[in-house]
Amino acid sequence: MKEYRDHYFLKAKREHYPARSVYKLKEIDGRFHIFARGMTVLDLGASPGSWSLGAAERVGPRGKVLACDLKPAETVFPEQVVFYQEDVFARSEAFEAALNAHAPFHVVMSDMAPQTTGTRFTDQARSLELCLEALAVADRYLIRGGSFVVKIFMGPDIMELVGAMRRRFRRVTSFKPKSSRAESKETFYVGLGFTGHPPPASGVTEEQQAHAAQPA
Repeated sequence: MKEYRDHYFLKAKREHYPARSVYKLKEIDGRFHIFARGMTVLDLGASPGSWSLGAAERVGPRGKVLACDLKPAETVFPEQVVFYQEDVFARSEAFEAALNAHAPFHVVMSDMAPQTTGTRFTDQARSLELCLEALAVADRYLIRGGSFVVKIFMGPDIMELVGAMRRRFRRVTSFKPKSSRAESKETFYVGLGFTGHPPPASGVTEEQQAHAAQPA
């Protein structure tokens, strides 16, 4: 396993990426073809910047990547990447203005992860909360027909996310990149063909809809 980790770590260093996570995004794009030249991309949980760099390569100089993270990013980004140090749950007026200025986005992607506690169910619950917030952002800013990519720690409440995505996208698929560590509990869900935020049925909450979407 150490050799497996070293391969992607050393590859990232050789290719001048700040983290190995860029290869996960490259695998996702290779499988689902979410990027194209000239697209506008929103990157949530962007630090240290590998996903933003990977997306910038794919959208090219005529595209745009708007990125944010609680932590600073020391990466030197190309001109088409704009980074904000932001809390996605408490977005500043400046960041909201940037979102509105660049919207609609062709891709909303989230590599956000919670501060882990070592308690599996707590970490999974916090991961789900981040995913649902990323989906709420996509509801507001993703273009019809656009794509959504989100990382989640697998757990018993996974269908809450899957059900919500199925009501918004024509196709929803889980994907575990080869560049993810085998022991990692993370997986990625990809939503293709955004159809919009569905209005809830009268008296039915999103949580109730998600529960109803679980297989018997």
